[in-house]
Amino acid sequence: MNYAFIDFHNTDGTTKKLHGFTIDWIKLYDFLINKWKCGKVFFYIGVDAGDLDMTVMLDCLEKKGCVVRSKTVFAYKNPDKEINIVCPFCGNKFVERIDAGYNRKSNCDVDLTVDAMDLAVPGNKYFLFSGDGDFEFLIKNAILKGVEFYIISSAKKIKSSPRYFTSRLSTKLRKLCGEYREKVNLIEINDLKLKIGK
Repeated sequence: MNYAFIDFHNTDGTTKKLHGFTIDWIKLYDFLINKWKCGKVFFYIGVDAGDLDMTVMLDCLEKKGCVVRSKTVFAYKNPDKEINIVCPFCGNKFVERIDAGYNRKSNCDVDLTVDAMDLAVPGNKYFLFSGDGDFEFLIKNAILKGVEFYIISSAKKIKSSPRYFTSRLSTKLRKLCGEYREKVNLIEINDLKLKIGK
């Protein structure tokens, strides 16, 4: 049996930030069912309270048969920073408080991992839409149970500063693709653009 597991936020960020396209999630679901012959598609997402457009889209996915695992996004305050400053002219000391803002979180990684491990039997194929290195342990355990894994993400690197590059595909998952060549494969998400893009 083929199964797809979609980490919405990671996948959405990858296509928008690296490749400049937006996924049509209904189109992606139909593609996974009809072309990749997935018996079940799982969709993991954090939703802002009151986001009616997203709620309508998720309802549509559920009506088609998609298993939607949604959580409400919550925001938490980062600790503010204090910097001691000495005036170079008068020598007076004062403290400058810097607002560190908020982080938004809706962690669905555990849900995805549990669903995937529950279905892990020899001969199954998994299509994981995520480049998140937190899934390294899941992938290793699933392939030990005989699952063939496909990671759908992007190996493209973008310049983050004059000397550094970053990628949406974690170093951990890159290494897995090299270490387990027959069992873990990377599918470049940009190659699916015409099939799943808006």
